[in-house]
Amino acid sequence: MQQQTNIKALLFRLLSWVVALGCFYLVYGRVEQAALRDGLTATDYMMAFFGGVDWVSWLLLMIPYSVFFFLVDAHATWRVIRWYNAPELRLTQVLPIRASAYILSLVNEQVGKGAMSLYLLRRYDVPVWQAISSMIMLGMTEIYQLLIFSAVGVFLYSELVAAASSALPLATILVSVYLVAAIYFPLHLAYFSGKLAPESTMRDKPLLRAFRRAVPLDYLKILLFKAPNLLVAVLVYTNALDLFQVDVNFGQMLAFLPVIFLAAALPLPFHAGALLLWTVLFPDYPEVGAFSLVMHTFFVLFNALIGLVFLPLANRELFPAGSSR
Repeated sequence: MQQQTNIKALLFRLLSWVVALGCFYLVYGRVEQAALRDGLTATDYMMAFFGGVDWVSWLLLMIPYSVFFFLVDAHATWRVIRWYNAPELRLTQVLPIRASAYILSLVNEQVGKGAMSLYLLRRYDVPVWQAISSMIMLGMTEIYQLLIFSAVGVFLYSELVAAASSALPLATILVSVYLVAAIYFPLHLAYFSGKLAPESTMRDKPLLRAFRRAVPLDYLKILLFKAPNLLVAVLVYTNALDLFQVDVNFGQMLAFLPVIFLAAALPLPFHAGALLLWTVLFPDYPEVGAFSLVMHTFFVLFNALIGLVFLPLANRELFPAGSSR
């Protein structure tokens, strides 16, 4: 049984790398075509793209954004854990644990979330599955936040979506996704409140504990706690693209960035899905694929640096002196 599981995991990783390489190949092809139109090689084309950037201004934009993201993220995580796992938990206790999780996230995002589960188990005797259920709820609300903001952007700037639909029928695809999400959510609430399929026992699993305890207002609160990060991200990416001489506006970013973030959540190396989507959404600027890679790489590395700063405090929280656990 264990051998079959290992084989499936290996095949999944292999498939993800194949898909990622395919994404990189498609992006490179678009860049090469754009370079040929300008009489350049792909390397010279990308060197010219990065050579015109004011990197000091870019750092002054990205560093505060990364710190802001961390504080908002930690606050939302703290709220959810207080509601469903450890009411006595303080924000100052969550900050070092959440920050240190960014270090682990360099290897795997799910491993990073496991740091919070370990902390709750050691300090508050919260069963691992119950802690993970809170992380799953946070993940679900993050997805819905991206869909809601994207829907608003598509509604307000539908002409921009139509203009970017040369490669894919984006409007049809996005509206279909919004409808599915809108139909599912009330069914989700009805199921976990026991009104839908009352005889079902799946909702009683420890992994779904947070959903059982949540009320509709909780979802709205989490969305509001997390919303500043996405709004600031739209502003940051709009201004960052301007530094890279890519002509975009706030409306395009509001409509497209949440969708790109959703693509980044796909289990592909180097967020290859998001990299390809950038070039699809901005066909006149195929080099934005490389832009997205630079933005993501700096973001995760700087967050890991924040984690290193907090690591001594995290170790004291996880392994207090004299603890026998």
